[in-house]
Amino acid sequence: MSAGRPPRSPLPESVRESLDEFSTHLGLGLTLTALEDDRRIRMYPDGDSRADGALSAEHPAVEGGPCVVARRTLQPRDGSRLELEVMEKVGGDAEGAADLVSRSLVRALDSAHEIRFFTFELSERYEEINLLYSISETLGSILRLDDAARVILGEVCDVMGARRGSIWVHESVDGMLRLVASVGDDGVQGPLNASESPAVTARVFRDARPMMALPEARPVVDVPSGAIDERETFLSVPIRYTPPEGEARTVGVINLIGRRHGGRFTASDQKLLSAIATQVGAALENNRLIRQSLARERMAREMELAHNLQMKLLPPLDRFDGVRAAARVEPAEMVGGDFYQVFQLQDDKVGVMIGDVSSHGFPAALIMALAMSAASIYASEFPMPAKVLRHVDDALRDELETTEMYLTLFYGVLDPTAQTLTWSNAGHPHAFVVGADGCTERLLATDPPVGIAGPASYEQQVRRWDPSGDLVFLFTDGLSDALVTPSGPTGEAQVLDVVARHRTADPRFIIDTLFGLVAGAPAHVPADDRTAMVLAGAR
Repeated sequence: MSAGRPPRSPLPESVRESLDEFSTHLGLGLTLTALEDDRRIRMYPDGDSRADGALSAEHPAVEGGPCVVARRTLQPRDGSRLELEVMEKVGGDAEGAADLVSRSLVRALDSAHEIRFFTFELSERYEEINLLYSISETLGSILRLDDAARVILGEVCDVMGARRGSIWVHESVDGMLRLVASVGDDGVQGPLNASESPAVTARVFRDARPMMALPEARPVVDVPSGAIDERETFLSVPIRYTPPEGEARTVGVINLIGRRHGGRFTASDQKLLSAIATQVGAALENNRLIRQSLARERMAREMELAHNLQMKLLPPLDRFDGVRAAARVEPAEMVGGDFYQVFQLQDDKVGVMIGDVSSHGFPAALIMALAMSAASIYASEFPMPAKVLRHVDDALRDELETTEMYLTLFYGVLDPTAQTLTWSNAGHPHAFVVGADGCTERLLATDPPVGIAGPASYEQQVRRWDPSGDLVFLFTDGLSDALVTPSGPTGEAQVLDVVARHRTADPRFIIDTLFGLVAGAPAHVPADDRTAMVLAGAR
């Protein structure tokens, strides 16, 4: 054996037992010798090393007579060279026995070598296996992603001996990579443009492939100049998520920079880090889904609250003297831009208003709230409808121009004593008086919508109103559009027909009938906010 070489390991117990069984049951004398350079090392049976190759073994199985010796050279998978000596009494088949024993012995040695190899590999990878298990526990027990990422990155750097580490997550909203966890000296804090940045992190994300830099060929990394030794190794792995259905996608990047005890990252390190990245990728996707779910729940609660608040802005209609009134608003979404107003004015007069913002959803709801507030103020100050609309237009003009919306608005004042209706109509097409005889008269628009009309706009008109038989009927186009069909009467005609046929009924019954008709109608046009109001004289 050459100087400095460690002594050969003893025979595995399973191999020794096989040799014992061959010797006992077949009556053979067996000797196994390791050939190490210029030395012969007795492996079986136990004995001393002999430089000249002489053996002093005695084999009880072949005592008492002459014997025949057969030899075989063995080369098992572990790379060693062995010599097998088989001794059998004269008359036996020593050569056949040598063939049998040598084949069996090689198989036993190879099996023992594989067991030793996998045992060593398992021992070597114990920390890595334990790390993967620990990461699973961390991801399952820590809800906040940034907290979990810091814990995981710290353990990864400890096990893999990295000086620095970082985890970056891609935000699909703005296309940026953001740092969620870092270990070691300060590096780039980001964010990084995932589609344009020349940084290694961004390149690994775009290419969806790992990048490993050797100390002698290190690329430019995501750190300020001079922040780390130029000879440091660098390993960057994409964090991927594979959904149950669909293609895998890259959701982030994990980086390791430098080794505490020198050297470089290896292919084995890359394989381990890729396995970790897969676990982190699933956690990132779960975190994204949880955030989306929470955001949807929060939005649903906020929309429900906004809907309830908006409905509370609409006045109750059972407290006005001189008229019987009923109305309903059904937004196309949770909130909308339709509204109605009824004002108790001086001298038993009643002001009635309906408005339709040129959109729906939150933007229209904000304009609706501003319009109702302004209308309430100016209706109490000015008795003439035209002047009320003039001031509402002045109050909302800037907001309407900014949002590129407009507002159709009808405002009328009913005087039961004088039996008159005075109105000003800012572009609202669906305002009618339904007479006692069932005839309908449109209260024509006197001016363009609020937000479009100029400073000289807004006039008013007056007509007779009989409280005992006439109805004031106002609605928005969302109601009539819901009744549009490819053939047959228009939606407006159907709405007016319902009101005319039930003109003597209570206003609440008319409103219920209209919205019941709309609810059962097939949709041929996109849904819009729906509002209707009916006013009749007091009985």
